[in-house]
Amino acid sequence: MDFISFIPPRSWLYKNYLRVFAVLVLLLIGFLIYLNEPSQKFSVGGYVTVKSGEPLSAIASDLKVKHIIRSTTLLKSMIVLAAGEKKLVAGNYYFTRPISTFGIVSRLMKGDFEITSIRITIPEGYTMVQISNLLSDKLHNFSAEEFLKHAPIEEGYFFPDTYFFALDATTDEVIIAFHKNFEEKIKSVKGEILASGHSQKEIVTMASILEEEARTTQDWQTISSILWKRIKIGMPLQVDSTLSYVVGRISSELTTKDLKMKSPYNTYTNKGLPPTPIANPGLKTIVAAATPTSTPYLYYLSDQNGDIHYAATFAEHVQNRHTYLQ
Repeated sequence: MDFISFIPPRSWLYKNYLRVFAVLVLLLIGFLIYLNEPSQKFSVGGYVTVKSGEPLSAIASDLKVKHIIRSTTLLKSMIVLAAGEKKLVAGNYYFTRPISTFGIVSRLMKGDFEITSIRITIPEGYTMVQISNLLSDKLHNFSAEEFLKHAPIEEGYFFPDTYFFALDATTDEVIIAFHKNFEEKIKSVKGEILASGHSQKEIVTMASILEEEARTTQDWQTISSILWKRIKIGMPLQVDSTLSYVVGRISSELTTKDLKMKSPYNTYTNKGLPPTPIANPGLKTIVAAATPTSTPYLYYLSDQNGDIHYAATFAEHVQNRHTYLQ
């Protein structure tokens, strides 16, 4: 048999080459579709900052590291083919949902930052440190260090409320929002503060103590009466919450040494109110500080369930300690 007879016909080779080529094309298309799809680890809620003049390779690398794209090569190729990296718009880009690489390229070239507001609720009685920790977890351009520089003069005046901040809100913008809200909210209780005979600072400071000492309006107003009475007769306030504010430990963890420590916040050794509020009070405690309930009590304690027990005399207070704290 002639050797040539073993060579497949040209038509056979042509057809099979086409098949192989078609398979390769389909595989390539499938691979490109795969690379174009969002990563399975897509960083929902993540953000990427594109700086003016930043190299395309650095931008692509950042997107890859944060699991927003699968392939840096595909992203760079799409951008170069579309119009070139000089067409990218600098800024902070937020990703609230997974999108394809093509979608990301489109956003980078349009400057579609997708900046949305985030809802943050500040609970009543939160300190500046607690607020700072909460905001640090939510806002990308927030500086806890910068925020806490204001703590010595701002504690007590960052009103607990629900706020809506842009994800890229700066520390200064956050502080301004707190200032505006406090000034707006305090207007509704200006009459009660004025009628109390105390300054706004005194009322806010007392309210911050009430936030830490009790949990109901009735108890707030009763304790308010007791503490104002103690101040009037020259008796130290003797509240654990002011010491806890300094040492960072709850009432049950305070030691005898803590009770003797030298600090303007030690209301066992110093008479009157501490120099600043110890938390950020809400309107209810501010009103309670300004409108105490008239009672014969001079002492109170909180049992293990958080219930408050009152006494008019020290002997009654000692009995309450034996009854509810033993």
